[in-house]
Amino acid sequence: MRSKRRIWLTAALATSAVAGVLVFEGVTGNSSVDADAKSGPAKADVHATALKVDGDGTSATLGKRDTKPFSMLGITWTDPAAKVTGAVEVRTRSAANGNWTSWLPLETDIDGRTETGRSGVRGSTEPRWVGPSNGVEVRINAGGKVSAKLPAGLRLDTVDPGRSGTLNADPAAFAADIPAADPSADPSDPAATEPPAPNDSTEPPAEVIPSDPASPSPSDTATVEPAPPVSPSPSAPASSSPAATLPPAPPSTVPKPPITSRAGWGADESISPEAPEYTDTIKAVFVHHTAGTNKYSCADSAAIVRSVYAYHVESNGWKDIGYNFLVDKCGTIFEGRKGGVDRPVFGAHTYGFNRQTAGISVIGTYTDSAAPSAVTTSVARIAAWKLGQYKGNPAGSTMLTAGATGSNLAKTKFTAGTQYSFKQISGHRDGFATECPGTKLYGQLPAIRSLAAGPVTGLAIKSVTGAGLSGTTYYTKSTVTVGWSATTPSAFISKYELLVDGKSVATTTGTAASAKAALAVGSHQVQVRATHQSGKVTTSAAATVVADQTAPAFTAKPNLALRTGTVNTTAVPVTLKWKATDAASLKEVRLTAPLAKTYGPTTTSASHTAKSGVATSWAMTAYDQAGNTAAASVSGTPVIVQESSATKTGTWTTKSSSSYLGGKSYSSSSKSASLSWTFTGRSVALVASRAATSGQVYVYVDGVKVSTTDLKSSTTKYRDALWTKSWSSSAKHTVKIVVVATSGRPTVTTDGIVYLK
Repeated sequence: MRSKRRIWLTAALATSAVAGVLVFEGVTGNSSVDADAKSGPAKADVHATALKVDGDGTSATLGKRDTKPFSMLGITWTDPAAKVTGAVEVRTRSAANGNWTSWLPLETDIDGRTETGRSGVRGSTEPRWVGPSNGVEVRINAGGKVSAKLPAGLRLDTVDPGRSGTLNADPAAFAADIPAADPSADPSDPAATEPPAPNDSTEPPAEVIPSDPASPSPSDTATVEPAPPVSPSPSAPASSSPAATLPPAPPSTVPKPPITSRAGWGADESISPEAPEYTDTIKAVFVHHTAGTNKYSCADSAAIVRSVYAYHVESNGWKDIGYNFLVDKCGTIFEGRKGGVDRPVFGAHTYGFNRQTAGISVIGTYTDSAAPSAVTTSVARIAAWKLGQYKGNPAGSTMLTAGATGSNLAKTKFTAGTQYSFKQISGHRDGFATECPGTKLYGQLPAIRSLAAGPVTGLAIKSVTGAGLSGTTYYTKSTVTVGWSATTPSAFISKYELLVDGKSVATTTGTAASAKAALAVGSHQVQVRATHQSGKVTTSAAATVVADQTAPAFTAKPNLALRTGTVNTTAVPVTLKWKATDAASLKEVRLTAPLAKTYGPTTTSASHTAKSGVATSWAMTAYDQAGNTAAASVSGTPVIVQESSATKTGTWTTKSSSSYLGGKSYSSSSKSASLSWTFTGRSVALVASRAATSGQVYVYVDGVKVSTTDLKSSTTKYRDALWTKSWSSSAKHTVKIVVVATSGRPTVTTDGIVYLK
């Protein structure tokens, strides 16, 4: 039993505190609403083997050997206050493939005095998960210092977590039942009997160390014996029915996260029959890491927790697993020390500061690797929930009374009985000296505090569906769906609200990422408000959303005209012109027939081609940013009139070539020779053949000279529309060309005209 005086309380005294700790016999409180009722306990198999210490006491070994199956191991020694100053390394053989690992370090900065006062408590390294294994080798070096003696009673403890009917999958190697104890164990072996725990006035007795042959034989397996279980205190018998009634657990100010109960991970309650102890409150949470590998599968997490439990109880000699909660790298939260997750259970996790605190340990090593977001989220959730039961502030500080004298990693000195300020979410290293919870995870504690305490961070509107964006303003007819995001995980967010002009118009859960709103005509300021589980509120920056139901307008209706370019019977060059405006914001104009094209709000013309002799309708629709529309169209038929249809004067020669329209054209070098065409239309173009020696023509429209057009071109061109004229409406017109007979290049060749009707 513990050396301090225990007070057994009846139901009438259940709310009284003695020395800050309450002890309830046979009472565990509300373990967890998440317990798996179908699961059963798993019998862990723990074996201990004494190490061989050299003559000067500065090194120890355990030769390579076969073992019973195990998945976790650690080194323990007699005096819980003693330290190993050098390196402790192990290597193991995989049960799956027979391969040996490289040498693996074991963390030695754990403080074994956490449960000093119990009979048989031992000092130890942190346990290390190695996965299903059946062979081991150990080497320890005190660091080469003359005065650095290794502690007495060094032994290797291996743990097989056994099988459990939990929802968490066990390692494949545990498919067969494994005996809870080695039937071949020799009770006379020194490793099978623990010496009494040391006290302040006696030195620990020397352990008898069995010889370790240099070349182990198959008989070496007989030296791996079950570690002795810690007997329950005579004054604390196990009880299946409560002898005292706990007062109701205080409600938390924040939601409880999912927690895998002890039954859920297969705890064998028979190895820790003592009743839980309670403090009067929880003022702070200490974050730890278990050390060891990060390469485990989360399917093995329940087995890892069972192994830590067995190691703490059967190897370290503690009454129960030390941590109040454990979190795996996938974010699964496990109930640790029994007594009820909603209770202020007195744990064994932070030497000198276990009272009025809770311990959360992350499975793995986070010295050089940062914990994944699933871990930081779960740690923050369980810390916020636990502190929320006692009106704590995850971002605040509190005063804790030191239960021992010493210093921490930052050289802060503590005196037993004196109060010191701690962050309400602290790292193990903030207590007495240790590297735990690892440099990287310790550096993540500010972010964990921020997650737990709030407010929601990174809140921003990401989209406004059902609206068009122009610059920084959105435009809609009425209904929009506003999408948002936040960097704070949804687990910490109680609700979101969609605000329009400062008023809430929609409320969603913290897992939602969008909401709808119907807006009245006009300009509005739209925001999102997030409420953290702590009650703190964050409001996003505003987005301007204009509700507009007025359609755009074509201030200049679509118009079709001929343009310059090469003429073919299937492709006559035309220009389509228009002008559209909108009272709010024009988005685009779309051509929907005879082909599909989309033009920006500032575009007012486009070049196209049309088939000769075919009436074509050009349909357009204008869109504003809100989605309002206006439609307009224009029709036109290009008509090719060849030179042979013209009225001619002077001398003209017929020329033949497949390059000419209709295979023929007229050519003349006679001054004043002319061709004229009369048509009814709204646009006309002169078509000619051109070369470097081509001359000039005068162009007359309805008897009036309007242009002197030069047919000269540095490159030869056929069917080239080089002069055009358009009118606002269709009418009868006459176009005449007259040969200028330019000096040195008098010849012109014409291919007729094209007009648009």
